[in-house]
Amino acid sequence: MEDIEKKLQDVINRKNILKNEPMSKHTSFKIGGIADYFIKVTNTQELKDVLEFANNLKIPVTIVGNGTNLLVREGGIRGFVIKLELNDFKIKRSTNEILITAEAGMSLATLSSIALKEEITGLEFLSGIPGTIGGAIRMNAGAYGKEMKDIVVKTRFMTYDGKIKTLDLKEHEFKYRDSILSKMEAIVIDTCIKAQKGEKTEIENKMKEYSISRKEKQPLEYPNAGSTFKRKEGIITAKLIDECGLKGYSVGDAEISTKHAGFVINKGNATADDVLSLVEHVKTEIKSKFDIDVELEILVLGDEK
Repeated sequence: MEDIEKKLQDVINRKNILKNEPMSKHTSFKIGGIADYFIKVTNTQELKDVLEFANNLKIPVTIVGNGTNLLVREGGIRGFVIKLELNDFKIKRSTNEILITAEAGMSLATLSSIALKEEITGLEFLSGIPGTIGGAIRMNAGAYGKEMKDIVVKTRFMTYDGKIKTLDLKEHEFKYRDSILSKMEAIVIDTCIKAQKGEKTEIENKMKEYSISRKEKQPLEYPNAGSTFKRKEGIITAKLIDECGLKGYSVGDAEISTKHAGFVINKGNATADDVLSLVEHVKTEIKSKFDIDVELEILVLGDEK
C-alpha cells in the first residue's frame, strides 16, 4: 500500500491524497466507513492519469462529488475514491440565449450564485439543490417543477479508459432522477446548459422564495442525503410514508423526519445499518398497505462491516 501511495504522488499532489479517510467527512449524512484512498483531482489530465494508474494495477475506482446523495456503509470503500474538484465555467451570450459551460465539480449553489451575479435567469431552481453539476446530470436533479433535462444542451464525459466523449440532449436519456450516465462507467467532466438574460431583483426574489420554502419544509438542521425515496408517476412517496404513520419512526439515530416524511435524518450517531433497516421497514409498510414498491433515490456504496 505504501508503494501505491508513493507512486500516486507522481501524478497527484501529495496533499490531495488522503489514506484511510473516513467517508463520514465527505457525505452530508455524516455516515460512512474508511476509504482506502480518497483522491482529489483538479483537472482532466489528473483524472486521466489516476484512472490509468488504477486500471494498470486493477484498483477499483469510485467517483464522488460533494457526497450529498450518498449513504456509505460502515465497511468503507476499497480502492480509490476520486473526488472531482473541477470548478471552472464559461459564459457565452447571444441575442436569444445564454450558454453556460460548467465543470462537474462545481456545486449547484455556486452555479446559481454566478447566474444571479451575471443576471442570468432559468437556473434559480438549482440554488437549493445540494450537490454538484456532475451528480445533477447523472440523476437528472430537479426542484420546483424543473429538472436538468430542461436546461442541458450537451455533456462531456470521460470513460474509465480515459477517452473523452460528448452526449447531446437526447442521448442523455433523461428520466425522473435518472439518465444514461448512471448506467455507464462514465465520469461527467462538464456540461453546457441554456439560460436567458434576466432581471437581478426578480432572480434574487425567486431564489429567496425557494430558500424560505426549503427551510420551512425540509429538515435542514440535521445531516441527511436529501429526498431518500424516488417518487413514482402520480404518487408522492412522502405522502404514503406519512399515511403509514411513520413520521418520527426511528432505528438507532436514523429517523424519518417529522418535518418531511421523504427525508431520513441522522439525529447524531446513525450508522448506515440504521438507515438501511429503517428504509426496509418503510418499504415493507408501503408494500403491505398500498401494494406499491418504492425505490431509493440515494446511492448506497461501500462494504458491510
